[in-house]
Amino acid sequence: MTLEFPVLLRLIDERSAAFRAAVASAPGLDVQVPTCPEWTLFDLAQHIGEGRRDWAATVAAGPAPAKSAAEAAPAAPREREALLAWLAESTDQLLDALRKAGPDRGCWAWWETLQSPHTAAAVARHQLQQMAVHTYDAQITVGAPQPLPDEVALDGVEEFLSTCVATTSAWPHQPAAIDFHASEGRSWRLSLSADGARSTRLPGPGGTPATAAGQAPDPAVAFFSMEGTAGELVLSLYDRIPVDSLKTEGDRRVFEQLSAWDPEE
Repeated sequence: MTLEFPVLLRLIDERSAAFRAAVASAPGLDVQVPTCPEWTLFDLAQHIGEGRRDWAATVAAGPAPAKSAAEAAPAAPREREALLAWLAESTDQLLDALRKAGPDRGCWAWWETLQSPHTAAAVARHQLQQMAVHTYDAQITVGAPQPLPDEVALDGVEEFLSTCVATTSAWPHQPAAIDFHASEGRSWRLSLSADGARSTRLPGPGGTPATAAGQAPDPAVAFFSMEGTAGELVLSLYDRIPVDSLKTEGDRRVFEQLSAWDPEE
C-alpha cells in the first residue's frame, strides 16, 4: 500500500526543510558531495530547485510535456540566505501544483506505465523519494547523515522498483530474481526476463520471503537477495551505500547487471 496523497505532500515538505537545514549548516556551498562527487553542495541545491520547478510545470501542464520551467526561472542565487529562500519557493511551487491537480489527474512522466501510472500522485510519490535521497546527500556532505524516515523508506523500495526499474524491455541476461527483505517486515521480488522487469510484494506474514513458503525461483533462474532496513535498501538501490553493507545471499552478479542495465539501449 502506497502513502496517501496528503501524506506524500507533507513528507515532501518535511524532506525539503531537512535539505535546506543541511545547506544552512554547511561550512560553504563549494564543498563536494561525497555521494555525488561531480557536484558541489551548490550544484546539488541548484539541481533540487530547478528540478522541483520543472516538475511543478509538468504537473500543471497535464498529460502534455511541459517546457522546462527552469529556463525561465530566476537562477539559483549564490548567496546562502537567498539560495535557501529560492529552494523554499521551488518546493512551494511543486506542492501548489500537486494540490491543484489532485492525485488522479494525468500528467507526463518519463517512466513506463507498467507498474507506476502517469498521475500527479505517482509524481508526488517519486518526488518524495528524490527529496529523501538528495537530503541524505546534503546531510552526509555536512557530516550529519540521518536514516531515511521509516514511512518514506518503506514506500521507497517499492516505488523504486515500480517506477525506475519496471519495464517491458527484454532483460539481456539469464532470467533472474532479486529479493529485497526489509527488517521492518516487508519483502519484494524483482523478476527479470525476456518479458522485462516487474516487481511483486512477497506473500506471508510481514512479507515472509516466498522462498520460505516453498516458492523459490526456478533453478534455471539466477537468484540474489538483499536484507537490511528499508532505508538501507533504498540507499543501496540509489547507489548511495555499497551492497556489501547489507546482508546478501546468492549470485551478486545479478545485482551488478541490474545496476549497469539501461533498457533504452
